[in-house]
Amino acid sequence: MNIKKFLISLAALIMIATGLSGLSKVNADNVTSPQVKKIKRAGVLKVGVKQDVPNFGYYNAETGKYEGMEIDIARKIAKSIGVKLELVPVTTQTREPLMDNGQVDLVIATYTITPERQASYSISKPYYYDQIGFLVRQSSKISKISDLDGLTIGVSQGATTKVNLEAYAKKHHLKFNYVQLGSFPELAISLYSKRIDAFSVDKSILTGYVSKQSKLLKYGFNTQEYGIATKKSNTGLTKYVNYLLKKWTADKSLESIYNKHNLESAKPDK
Repeated sequence: MNIKKFLISLAALIMIATGLSGLSKVNADNVTSPQVKKIKRAGVLKVGVKQDVPNFGYYNAETGKYEGMEIDIARKIAKSIGVKLELVPVTTQTREPLMDNGQVDLVIATYTITPERQASYSISKPYYYDQIGFLVRQSSKISKISDLDGLTIGVSQGATTKVNLEAYAKKHHLKFNYVQLGSFPELAISLYSKRIDAFSVDKSILTGYVSKQSKLLKYGFNTQEYGIATKKSNTGLTKYVNYLLKKWTADKSLESIYNKHNLESAKPDK
């Protein structure tokens, strides 16, 4: 081997060693954070998840098991820490109080990242992007958002949907009436019973409620970012979650979870 090839090989080895050392340091820093160490001592990771959102967080009464993309992410986080997973069912109304009183360590429950929420909670980088959409009756003549002018839209209590709809309506000179209910199944039933003219929430959630009686409008708006939330003081835990999300994005395992549940993340707003 001549001196030039030797130096090139040596430089390559140094770069690899440096990269591995840096990755190990990041991993070690995250795992040894006080919040992660506390979870390891407890031997269990408690995660708040939805139980009524097909493909995301859904309790299958036939199997007696939870399933969905967010359930799989929760399992991967628990496995990475090396602890058991305890799934705690949450709704849009209960997920924040359960974080506040320490009944859950994390919330992975279609939790949209907003400045207001970031002011009160520690939230990870986005793990999924979506848009607000509309489910309408198959028999209706509604084909675009403007067709909903003057009609009644059903939204979930505690979600950000109503605020975003109000902003959209103001911008486009439309008027929407609203009915707020506690769960997605209630909203779907209200749509079929003609109590509301449309059921609005993130499009990927709505896909789980499409049936012979309903259709999903092609048009959506306002790209949503889903984040994994915890108490504001749990910044070490959020740092560890971000490390895992970055790793799983790079090795495509996060994409594999999307594919498993027939989900396709929207493109983030630039």
